[in-house]
Amino acid sequence: MHTNLAPAGLTTVEAAIRLDADGPNVVAKPVRRRLSARVGHQLADPLVALLLVAAVVTAVLGDIPDTAVIALVVFVNTVIGVVQEVRADAAIAALDDLAAPNARVVRDGLDRIMPAAELVRGDLVRLEAGDVVPADLDLTVAERAAFDESSLTGESVPVHRDAGEAAGSGTVLTTGRATGVVVRTGADSSLGRIADLVSRTAPGLTPLQRRLAALGRTLGAAAVAVSAIVFALGLLAGQPVVRMAITAVSLVVAAVPESLPAVVTLALALGARRMARTRAIPRRLHAVETLGSVTVIAADKTGTLTENRMSVQRAATVDGGRHKVTGSGYTPTGTVLPAGVDDALRRLALAGLLCNDASLVAPREDGEWGAAGDPMEAALVAFAGRCGYDSATERAKAPRVAEQPFDHATLRMTTAHHLETGEYLIIAKGAPEAVLDPERHADLIAAAHEFAVDGLRVLAIATAVADRPDTEVPLSPAGLVGIGDPLRATAAGTAAAFEASGVRLLMITGDHPATAAAIGTHLGILGPGDRVARGDDGPLTAEDVAGTRVYARTQPDRKLDIVAALQQRGEVVAMTGDGVNDAPALRRADIGVAMGGGTEVARQAADLVLIDDNLATVADAIGEGRRIYDNIRRFLRYALSGGVAELLVMLVGPLLGMPLALLPGQLLWINLLTHGVPGVALGAEPAEKDVLHRPPRSPQESVLGDGLLASVLIGGAAVASVVLAAGVVADQAGRPWQSVMFVVLGLAQLGVALAVRAKTSPGGDRNPWLLAAVALSGVLQVGGVLLEPLRTLLGTEPLTGIELIGCALIAVLPGAALRLLRHGRA
Repeated sequence: MHTNLAPAGLTTVEAAIRLDADGPNVVAKPVRRRLSARVGHQLADPLVALLLVAAVVTAVLGDIPDTAVIALVVFVNTVIGVVQEVRADAAIAALDDLAAPNARVVRDGLDRIMPAAELVRGDLVRLEAGDVVPADLDLTVAERAAFDESSLTGESVPVHRDAGEAAGSGTVLTTGRATGVVVRTGADSSLGRIADLVSRTAPGLTPLQRRLAALGRTLGAAAVAVSAIVFALGLLAGQPVVRMAITAVSLVVAAVPESLPAVVTLALALGARRMARTRAIPRRLHAVETLGSVTVIAADKTGTLTENRMSVQRAATVDGGRHKVTGSGYTPTGTVLPAGVDDALRRLALAGLLCNDASLVAPREDGEWGAAGDPMEAALVAFAGRCGYDSATERAKAPRVAEQPFDHATLRMTTAHHLETGEYLIIAKGAPEAVLDPERHADLIAAAHEFAVDGLRVLAIATAVADRPDTEVPLSPAGLVGIGDPLRATAAGTAAAFEASGVRLLMITGDHPATAAAIGTHLGILGPGDRVARGDDGPLTAEDVAGTRVYARTQPDRKLDIVAALQQRGEVVAMTGDGVNDAPALRRADIGVAMGGGTEVARQAADLVLIDDNLATVADAIGEGRRIYDNIRRFLRYALSGGVAELLVMLVGPLLGMPLALLPGQLLWINLLTHGVPGVALGAEPAEKDVLHRPPRSPQESVLGDGLLASVLIGGAAVASVVLAAGVVADQAGRPWQSVMFVVLGLAQLGVALAVRAKTSPGGDRNPWLLAAVALSGVLQVGGVLLEPLRTLLGTEPLTGIELIGCALIAVLPGAALRLLRHGRA
């Protein structure tokens, strides 16, 4: 079918025509729920169902005002819940678009990195170890290619594939390299057919949502118990059974923040959107929550702490030559010092170019050359360009005929190339200790140590000419290259920021210990006398990782041991990685952080993807995670204080001679105004000034821990006290005490909303939406005793201007006391 396919792949025009005909290469999205289904979901809430039953009862009994209030509460709560669901779904969908995978495609004869969604039938796709197969392929090249097909078959053992065989969409190339022609895309692909089933499966709750749901059940049970007591006391005081039944139901609904799960989901989703704007894409919502409790970040050096724009800066040839190489990034031009390029250096550069799977990507608008493939190998391609070689020409003159891809066990890669003379050039590159003989090549070993002390990553290259493409022939060294990847300008500041926030930064690298020590010192995390751990130091224990900050010569499977040992100490670990072998550690860590420029399998295994590969972005994301959790606790402090206050007022009121402190409609009205817009607005509070200057919270801590439960009880008791006091004073003065209590209770709860808002630095960001929400709710609350239609609806009586001012003054007291108490603790 594809025997006439040119190695140039499709042209841009051909691809556009096929994309228009077949559609994008995307799998089925989750089926969006219809509006009717969303409304039904809101009405199915047990507490809302109780309200609906109460509405039916009041309607049958002809109690039109209470029926109208209940209907209004149900309507507004349903609208708010549906809007929150829609906004959360939209936020998550936007994150999916931002995290869409890329593919390496040949178009118009050039390698291009492009969104996998733009692939079409007939495209020529190149794969390297760690890449996810972006569509169903017929393999045309397969060099020691093994695919992890667990995503399709459940088989955990990688399956070897040869040229002519198929590779399914969604599988992962674990070893070797491959090239294939796209035969099926989108919903027609192997993964697409499975995704169609998966898209119909509802996602589970996040850990925080489960904890809050359990809290809601506990609070509901407590509210029901207190409401039953209020119901009994009302009957004893001679109140009608129906009225007390409606009152009990209304009290349960008012006391429990039934909209909490929706508010939390919205807060997490919008927080994830804010993270995305800082180039950190949470792939799972629970990552937003967990970030707030991270205590350790185990970071790769390359591309995370460094710029990931590697270049050959030093070279040593076998004849004793020492060279410095200059150039910018991956640009294949530069200068060789002190005396230019000699024959030995050219042989070294050519060997590095041929034993190589990377290629350079021509500059675009910004003028920067890019890299397709491993950054270290791309540095060797750019080095060859600086030594006068054209990569395409030289690779065509010496095509590769056999290879042993890089293996973490051998620390080397070996290739065989057919020369124009008919002989074969065998090339190996890798760690100096894996390529050089320490006794025979002592001068090069010394140069390798010199390069490493300067913070360079060292590769040794050896060659041989043979009659057969046998990759096991004896080799002679061609020399060394020292590859530098400078620290990001923000790296030291990022490390200091982590320290200030109580998060310990660890550096994990495959570099030589001397290189790792030099970089750790520059970074500021390694002091004089501090230990640099090696990957071959033996089994790790919790004690071993207690004070270790730098790990050298670390293989990917060793990262799993480091994560496990840290977690054994009770640490909450964020682990960064970009390779296929990093995936187990990313999954094992509490937060897996993948580099946007790394392999697709690492991104799929991670909870957070850094688009800009900059660890400083994680610091911002941790701050965002803490802000979101603070706002959830802020909402709980506000909403639960109001619920406690309402329960206390209804429970203590009869003991003070008030048989029914508040009518059912009045309770529901207050609940509507206080838990609605102001509650949602609290979720938009800015981060407090010390959010990144305090220790992370313990993951074992209850959502009501760290003094929140005490604050809720104190706040609820304070609000209930002023409400009851106002009612007693009004009763003794012969004024409408129930209306006074109604106004004071609503305004006092709104005062608590202002009291619990974030403490920001002078001139810092504020949340104008909260002020607007409180002002609107306050006006509507006062309107409940001023406007005749609302008085009829709520069963209130008019109050004078002086009485309203008195109500406002006394309602301010609980919020003012809570605010002063918070400032006193600060």
